[in-house]
Amino acid sequence: MSKDNGLRLGWIGAGRMGFALASRLLAAGHDVAVWNRTRAKAEPLAELGATIVDAPADLADRDIVFTMVGGDRDFQQVVIGDGGLLSRDGAAPRVLVDSTTISPAASQVVRDAATEHGTAVLAAPVSGNPKVVAAGKLTIVASGPPEAFDLAKPYLELFGSGVTYVGEGDRARLVKICHNLMLGIVAQTLAEVAVLAEKGGVSRADLMAFLNDSVMGSMFTRYKTPAYVNLDFTPTFTPALLLKDFHLGFAAAKELEVPMPVAAAAEQVVQSLVGNGYDDVDFAALLEYEAKAAGLDLRPEDAAVSDGLSANGDGTSAAAEVAETRAA
Repeated sequence: MSKDNGLRLGWIGAGRMGFALASRLLAAGHDVAVWNRTRAKAEPLAELGATIVDAPADLADRDIVFTMVGGDRDFQQVVIGDGGLLSRDGAAPRVLVDSTTISPAASQVVRDAATEHGTAVLAAPVSGNPKVVAAGKLTIVASGPPEAFDLAKPYLELFGSGVTYVGEGDRARLVKICHNLMLGIVAQTLAEVAVLAEKGGVSRADLMAFLNDSVMGSMFTRYKTPAYVNLDFTPTFTPALLLKDFHLGFAAAKELEVPMPVAAAAEQVVQSLVGNGYDDVDFAALLEYEAKAAGLDLRPEDAAVSDGLSANGDGTSAAAEVAETRAA
């Protein structure tokens, strides 16, 4: 995309993922202004060319504004609350692109308010973490007015390897919820089989090497291999956030009358994980919880395993480490 297309971009939310994604827009040479509740987390983006603003309302004159915040309450506050993006008279972005995982009800409230201001809303959840972003392998699913998608698509394509448009409304949010339900199920399944194999005398490194090279291997199993083998539970996605998405998924399943027995079993384990104090850790800690239930003394294997993302193949990359460090 040309750097001289004239569109001015705004960004709300400079957490781990928000920082990494805003960085890619800046690296491509685009005009980006950023707001974050904790200003200090956004300030390093100024070194990459971003303008740091004092309130979401300061982004109202931008053409496209991206949001990636914590949930329903945060999303509504930064868009329609006091000092929010849509709080200025006579100023509103052409398109609001939201990547927050929120409920349909919260989304509709914001969508209705945006319509009154002449702003189109595009739901654009993403799949991946900062390491996936750094590797250029993030995927995005989007829904909303076709013309809004056409305007935002070139920027969304800068985030990673693919953008899938699934139609009008909030369909993209349902797709992301389905994705995260599968995420929890697969993570718990990996925990169970890893503990089973280890109690039978097989190292986790050997099990994951076999799985990753088999038809059951995936980008997810590969980039979670260092966590499962070496017990690095540095948070990329916490159990509490995963549990929130299970609840959203079950609400959708109830409305659409879809039975979810396997997801329900996984949700109960995640609920128990949260209840037992696993908070500021990655959801891969499901492995440790499973091991405790099986009476297994789990220890790091200190094996040189790849995350499938890094060019050097050792589970690390300088770009990923910088993205995660600066976003922390």
